[in-house]
Amino acid sequence: MTLRKLAFIALANLFVFTSCTDDNDDIYVTPRGDYENGLLISHEGNFFGGNASVSYVSGDLNTVENNVFENVNGSLLGDTAQSMAFNGDFAYIIVNVSNKIEVVNRYTFVSVATINTGINNPRYMTFANGKGYVSNWGDGSVASDDYIAEIDLTTNLVVSTISVTEGPEQIVAQNNTIYVSHKGGFNSNNKVSVIDALNTNSVIEVTVNDNPDELAFDVSGNLYVLSEGQTLYDSNWNVIGHTLGAISKINTVTNTFESSIEFANEAHPTQFNIEGSKAYYYLNGSVYSMDLSDTTLPTTATISDLSFYDMTVKNGLILGVDAKDFASNGELQVYNATSGSLLNTVEVGIIPGEIYFN
Repeated sequence: MTLRKLAFIALANLFVFTSCTDDNDDIYVTPRGDYENGLLISHEGNFFGGNASVSYVSGDLNTVENNVFENVNGSLLGDTAQSMAFNGDFAYIIVNVSNKIEVVNRYTFVSVATINTGINNPRYMTFANGKGYVSNWGDGSVASDDYIAEIDLTTNLVVSTISVTEGPEQIVAQNNTIYVSHKGGFNSNNKVSVIDALNTNSVIEVTVNDNPDELAFDVSGNLYVLSEGQTLYDSNWNVIGHTLGAISKINTVTNTFESSIEFANEAHPTQFNIEGSKAYYYLNGSVYSMDLSDTTLPTTATISDLSFYDMTVKNGLILGVDAKDFASNGELQVYNATSGSLLNTVEVGIIPGEIYFN
């Protein structure tokens, strides 16, 4: 069996394809749009190039459409697509340098609204208590102006802001509680903010290792935080030391730090995913996997010789994007999460940054 056939079989498990019902072969599930049942990949594009984009890749990897937003709406997306978030039938595309959020129907990609007031250096978005919440760095040279923008999802307007510590990055929600990692923006930080979205939008902070970034919940609802650690420099930009990266666990009942596993000195992990009882992270061109119950880090990589700019793990597959030379088209790569074997590669757009299932 060819690798392409293996990839199709594996990926078919990830998507619900249009099909007839068991009771009546004449009744079909109506597709909601051309971009249902596949992958959406956001692309940063070149900094200040105005060529941010979104690509669609079908579930069988046989169809790729780049520049979906432009193709559907007849206009460019903007400068630096940082991330996307999904709520109901809508996708929210956070366009960082353009300081806006483009709202589209996630299945047709028809534009619904543009949110460009009350947004300043936006990063990531989540949803809680019927509202949207967006992390904003504000002015990168000012440490005290960072905030979470609260968005009315009916009017698509920013209705309030929540002041937070410097460099809010990833943002996730569970049971109307919001968790924000503070990587530090153009500086460094070591906090995770916990926001009560149901009542007062009050903020408490949990201290972890330096440069917390990726956030993921396990099946029990505990929050895991990947901290990259910090490289320290002198005034002439010579490296003088490192702080330790870590995988930390936060108890989401008490919203307190519970435990952590630290990385070796000079190791700065990125990209963290949880699937079932296993965690996956990326370090120095390799993907490592471990059981969440482990108390030490693995010593052997699952896949090596990679150049991932982002990755995600789902249904036994590791999907990563390679930005190549950051000027020409990048690549989506699909691997078996157990064996580490490469199943398929697909060419996508310029600087692919995030992978989403639609």
